Amino acid sequence: MHLDVIDLRSFYYRTALGRTAQRAIRDQVQAIWPALAGQSLVGFGFAVPLLRPYLDQAARTVALMPAPQGVMPWPPGMQNVSVLCDETLWPLASGQADRLIILHGLETSERPSDVLDEAHRILGPGGRLLAIVPNRTGLWARGDSTPFGFGRPYSMAQLEAQLKHHGFTPERSAGALYVPPTTGGFWLRTADFWEKLGRRVPWLAGGVLMVEASKQVYAPTRGGLGAVVRRPLKVLEGVGQPVPVPQARG
Repeated sequence: MHLDVIDLRSFYYRTALGRTAQRAIRDQVQAIWPALAGQSLVGFGFAVPLLRPYLDQAARTVALMPAPQGVMPWPPGMQNVSVLCDETLWPLASGQADRLIILHGLETSERPSDVLDEAHRILGPGGRLLAIVPNRTGLWARGDSTPFGFGRPYSMAQLEAQLKHHGFTPERSAGALYVPPTTGGFWLRTADFWEKLGRRVPWLAGGVLMVEASKQVYAPTRGGLGAVVRRPLKVLEGVGQPVPVPQARG
């Protein structure tokens, strides 16, 4: 079940914990993709908190918001780039996008396989997907006080396996949200410290998992009449030679 866009907006833009989460995830995204100059960028789910740093770089930015979630105009005070869409039928041409970020789009969908099929369709050759999902072993997935406590959390192995099944090759992975999901002043003030520590200590479980994956493109195969025949069959090959019939003597 998708979360409501109003609840997501309130969390990320109107609460201290949400702004902390937004900064932690966005910093990690920018570490993976420092610059996207001249590329076409698409966000699906509620990815708008992560798209703003690229607005002035990307040749085109589109924020797709699934119908069960709802849509809001974004970015404020600028030309709108957000679009309401069917979660399994995106209003983009095949191969149109260079980069795609999915946040709150997989774990809350009842049809995640179809979502990934659409992701594969709209990415061009060499296109990259950054999938961000709740970590099933992290603290953020264990309560419903944040958007990361809803839907289906993943392990890293589960996420990578699902991406491979839909034609993606995982390239690298990362985590974020190492600060506990609490509104305590101490934790919010020291959030940056915990994020830096979590990236250096492999056994710490972050609240979200992030996998960058590239689109697999297979070489086309030719079959039917276009197939190469190494030794074509000649007409009547294998048919026995005719035996002459002796003429009757009169």
